[in-house]
This record gives sequence, C-alpha cells and structure tokens, in this order.
Amino acid sequence: MNAPIRPGAGLSLKPDYFQAARDCRAGGLWFEVHPENYMVDGGPRLAWLDAIAERHPLSLHGVAMSLAAPAPPDARHLRRFRKLVERVDPMLVSEHLAWSATGGHYYPDLLPFPRSDEALAVIADNIARVQDSLGRRIAIENPTHYLPVPGHRYTEQAFLAELCERSGCGLLLDINNVFISAHNLCFDAQRYLLDFPLSAVMEIHLAGHSVDAPDQAEDTGETLLIDSHDQPVADPVWELYRAVIERAGPVPTLIERDGNIPSFDVLLAERARAQALLERLESMP
Repeated sequence: MNAPIRPGAGLSLKPDYFQAARDCRAGGLWFEVHPENYMVDGGPRLAWLDAIAERHPLSLHGVAMSLAAPAPPDARHLRRFRKLVERVDPMLVSEHLAWSATGGHYYPDLLPFPRSDEALAVIADNIARVQDSLGRRIAIENPTHYLPVPGHRYTEQAFLAELCERSGCGLLLDINNVFISAHNLCFDAQRYLLDFPLSAVMEIHLAGHSVDAPDQAEDTGETLLIDSHDQPVADPVWELYRAVIERAGPVPTLIERDGNIPSFDVLLAERARAQALLERLESMP
C-alpha cells in the first residue's frame, strides 16, 4: 500500500489531531500506532486508520506480545495482528523487550526479567514465532528501568545483539529509555550507547519524561524518572540523539507523545527538529 519513504521523522498518531495528521504534507512524515487499538473487524476506528494509511506510511508498535514470558505469544493475538499488518502494510513492526502476561494473568505494564541464557533462548524463539506469523522482520525496543534486577548474565547491549543474531530481528532504540534508565540505575548513558549494536537499529524513539513525586525529591535530593511520554523531549535526550545518528546515519525517528497532548502544530515543530537533523545527515557527502 505504501511506497518506501526516505528516512524521516514521525509522530504518534492520536485522535486529537486526526484531520490535521491526514492532511499534513510535511516531507518524510509518518505515523506510529499501537496495533492493539485497531485489531478489530471494522468500525470507525479502523476506517480512521485506513484514511491515514492512504496518505502516510505507518509503523505498528506493539505493547502486548509479552515476548519475555515463558509461554509462546498468543496464537489468536498473532492472527489478529497479521490481519492488521496485511491491511495497512506498515513500514515497520516493533515490540518491547518485556513481559506482561503469564499463566493466564495479564498486567498493564512492561515488566523486566533477568538477562539469562534461558531468557535469551525463550525470547529469541518467541520473536521467531512472531516473525514467521507476520511474514516480516520486527524490531525490538530496549526497555526502561526503574530498579536493579538481579541475575543478569549479559549486558543489555550484548543481550540485544545476540537476540538479533539468533532470531534475525532488528532493534528499536528508544533514547529516552536509555536516559531514564541511566539516571535511575546510575550508569553512563553515553557509554551505554557507544556499546549499542547500532547496525541493527531500524527505528529510533524520542520522548519526554517526568519526575516521580517531585515534592519528595526536593526534600531528599533523590529523583526517579518516569517514562511518561507526556512532556517535550528533554535537551539531554536531544544531545544523545544527535550523537547516535552521527554514528548510525539517518534512521527513521519517532517523536512519541501519549499524554498532555498539545496542538498538532506544536508536535510538528518538535518533529521538525528531528527532521532537520536527519536531512542534514542525508545532505552530507
């Protein structure tokens, strides 16, 4: 349905600005949605997505595959997911390195796990099942961390690289996740990114974050950053992004916004900052 586009900057697609999004003609613009909101047989929601897909490339960013759970992805979920993929022909499909369901219980979160040999084998197999079902390669997003998890055998970068090697998947590098995790777990974000397998990165995410219990933070001097997606991208995240694309090249980049949605013009202005950086790289010899 969609012709390949040159690497550009995209936006999270929200009902708040459907008409403006559909009619926008900014160069390289694309939109990303959570497929779980559109895995239905018909109705206005799906018609709305069809209208966007007629004019703009789409990326499907899953949140419910639970790839790090011990059980394989739900077969019914995969069938519905494939049906949507066949309908809108997205330029990219992605999922999270996390789990959210096990033993028939479902949790409204993306939960961590120890990066063990067992987890590596299970997740690589689950990714392969998803790719076989969808008939395409998917990208896996690096997680956000809030507390240390014991029992890791691999660094996160090495774990992701091995997942790519075993399953053939690509990666979605969320730079805001790196920034938040570095703050919360006290490591160097720049050092982390120097070791990240950039050759496998198919998409980049940029987002804003918030401070948990800011009043308490003023008293203790300690802060926990939350991946809230409800603020503009912070300047330190932009700095990390610039350094990454100078090494990786002009990778398609999403401005991810899920709360405190501003006007479409405000989002376009933020998106234009990423687009300008990508175009500058494209113009370099």
